[in-house]
Amino acid sequence: MPESTVIETERLLLKPPTREDTQAIFERYASDAEVTQYLGWPTHTSVQDTEAFVGFSQSEWARWGVGPLLAFDKESGTLLGGSGVVMETADRAATGYVFARDSWGKGYATESLRAMVALAAEFKVARVYALCHVDHQASCRVLEKCGFQREGVILRHLVFPNLSSEPLDVFRYARSPV
Repeated sequence: MPESTVIETERLLLKPPTREDTQAIFERYASDAEVTQYLGWPTHTSVQDTEAFVGFSQSEWARWGVGPLLAFDKESGTLLGGSGVVMETADRAATGYVFARDSWGKGYATESLRAMVALAAEFKVARVYALCHVDHQASCRVLEKCGFQREGVILRHLVFPNLSSEPLDVFRYARSPV
C-alpha cells in the first residue's frame, strides 16, 4: 500500500503521517498529558518529539508497506487522532489508537480499529494484537467491540512512561483479522 493511500470509513479518512502533519499531531493529542496517560510513549514535550514519531512512521511504511495512520474527520478535515498496523513479523502485527480529548466517546476509536483489522487482513496477518493498561476500561470496551479476545493479564510487562517508570500490568487482546 503506497504512502499516498487513504483508507476511508463512514466518518474518517485514515492516512500515513507526513511532515506537514507534525504540528497538528503535537497540538491535537501528542502533547496532552490526559490523552497520553495510558500510552506506551511519553507525552511529547516538543515538536521535535513529534517529528521523531513521523520519521518512525515513514520508516515503517518504507519497510512494510503499512504503519501508523492519522485519523481525520471526513467532512471537516480536522485531525482527530491516530491508529495503525505495526508489523512485527510477516504474519503478526500490533495495533492501537489515540484520539484527541474532544473526539472521545464518539465511536472514532472503534471505527478506526475496525479499519485496522481490515487492513491487517489485506496484509494476510494471521494475528493482530493490542496491549491495554488494566485500568483503561474505555479502551478495553473498544477492543472487545471489535472482536478482540482478552487473553489474560501480563504482569509487569510494559512501562507507561506517563504513569510510572516501572513496568505495569497489561491486558493482552488479540484476534485473527480474517
